[in-house]
Amino acid sequence: MNTILLVEDDFALRKSLKETLELKNYKMLIAENYQLALSLFNSQNIDIMIIDIQLPDGSGIDLCQEVRKTSSIPILFLTANDNEDMLVKGLESGGDDYMTKPFRVKELYARIASLLRRSMMNSENIVIGELVISLKRHEIKKDDQFIQLSSIDFEIFSLLVKHKNQVLTRNQLLEAIEKQGQYFVEDNTLSVHIRRIREKLGLYQNHSYIETVRGVGYRINQEVLNGNK
Repeated sequence: MNTILLVEDDFALRKSLKETLELKNYKMLIAENYQLALSLFNSQNIDIMIIDIQLPDGSGIDLCQEVRKTSSIPILFLTANDNEDMLVKGLESGGDDYMTKPFRVKELYARIASLLRRSMMNSENIVIGELVISLKRHEIKKDDQFIQLSSIDFEIFSLLVKHKNQVLTRNQLLEAIEKQGQYFVEDNTLSVHIRRIREKLGLYQNHSYIETVRGVGYRINQEVLNGNK
């Protein structure tokens, strides 16, 4: 199930879109302003964002630029303003598509589905250090050799990969795994899983692929990411 973060300050439209998209089997997260949207983005696993350009406490364009610092998830703008300069600015800020209000719901469905398909194709293989990772196929290759991780270890590592520029707290990792409903990891065993993943992946230029941010949590080692640039 894909998760949509809808950022819209119009209560009636927000309620209508939430109900309509949930019928299409999307999980809906709702924010009526910039600050709540940013908080949800930083704490939840989001697959696509639908953002109203004009928000009560900021600009949807500014929100898009903030999201693009750490994520390439699809972003669809909603706007009541068909001003060409505004729409161009939205796309230049990192938006993938836009729809002008009022819009047809069937067209919205099609736009969302298209953006998610494109995102899946673009993220088919992720390269980090010497690893080639396919989240779709649950595969990791290093020097053309498959690295075998247990299902739960792969899920933990894939969460870090999806948020590779962010630090995920222990609670964020545990909650994300629990929400998927397939696995249960206790807090006192998470360190064991992390250690096992590190051992399986080995080192890249003397750096572990996963680094511990003391007192906060874990993230993909930034030295490893920088090595790919």
